[in-house]
Amino acid sequence: MSYLEYNVKRVPTGLSKVLYVNWALVILLTAVASVGFLQLYSVAGGNFERWAEPQMQRFGLALTVMFIIGFTPLWFWRSMSALGYSVSVILLLGVEFFGSVGMGAQRWLEIGPIRLQPSEMTKITVIMAMAAYYDWLDIRRVSHPLWVALAVVLIMVPAFLVLKQPDLGTALLIVGGGGMVMFFAGVSLWYFGAVIAAGVGLVAAVFASRGTSWQLLRDYQFRRIDAFLDPSLDPLGTSYHINQAMIALGSGGWAGRGFMQGTQSRLNFLPEKHTDFIFNTLAEEFGFIGGVFLLTLYIGILVTCVIAAMQSKNRYASLLILGIAGNFFLYFAVNMAMVMGLAPVVGVPLPLVSYGGSAMLMILIGFGLVQSACIHRPRERT
Repeated sequence: MSYLEYNVKRVPTGLSKVLYVNWALVILLTAVASVGFLQLYSVAGGNFERWAEPQMQRFGLALTVMFIIGFTPLWFWRSMSALGYSVSVILLLGVEFFGSVGMGAQRWLEIGPIRLQPSEMTKITVIMAMAAYYDWLDIRRVSHPLWVALAVVLIMVPAFLVLKQPDLGTALLIVGGGGMVMFFAGVSLWYFGAVIAAGVGLVAAVFASRGTSWQLLRDYQFRRIDAFLDPSLDPLGTSYHINQAMIALGSGGWAGRGFMQGTQSRLNFLPEKHTDFIFNTLAEEFGFIGGVFLLTLYIGILVTCVIAAMQSKNRYASLLILGIAGNFFLYFAVNMAMVMGLAPVVGVPLPLVSYGGSAMLMILIGFGLVQSACIHRPRERT
């Protein structure tokens, strides 16, 4: 039986699809977003209209998009995987030649009144393409060097275009998301060991390139690395962000200073308090307990996705769900490591909590694909 026949004949149709929505996932996503609304209200000094209200409107819109995607049959999204990937690469090439510059980076395309950031959608389309690729590929060939090399090319082409913008954080998420699909597809661990070894060599090359004609990173990116390695090097300059973030993180203690009582954020010592460093405002106001609560919600989302992947009878659906979950994990893991001084600052927002519409929309589009897999999972007729 073909993929299309197998799914169309044995999945819910019409209004019955509502019964098969993964409501646990919806509740967890809403809970995380609600933490964000609360914190945005706090860092705005009790001003609801400044950040919290627009964020709630964006979440409502993105949640609607998630349900629309979820109610669309999974076979449709599988058939769109190659097209979505191709469009993403074309748009990234468009950014390279015609993109607009903002905050020192060339990341946006302006098409009439519409302003697009193609790198955001690429995080999702790469996962879709990789899931379709390994669904198509004979499982006996998964670890064959030729097919592994082709998968690596599929990941690295958009990642390289994003890195040139420059946007190191998004490039890392693209590579990480695609790599996770390869891992879950069963690619030999020897390849991942080789990648780790190559990564160590790349790091050495990056440091060796500093100040040369073939410098691999921009000067500001090197300054971020310097601030990560030695926060005391330039406390009023490059290291200011991370130093203030660490003060906010530590001053919360176990239970925090209390809601809207964080001095670092209220007195504007903490930069980017409503975006990249919003976790530090949460930790200052609600302490270790508040941070663990948010982390528990994130883990709950991951566990829900893993269970859904295990229940799926289709390889594409399972790989897609695990890839989306893996990308989500990288989002919050990189952000938390960054704001706690465990990794260089690379500009990755805290998912569903940091202020911003593009990242939120793409995250919920990803979870819309998860919902599509859950809703249209083949079930035995009763």
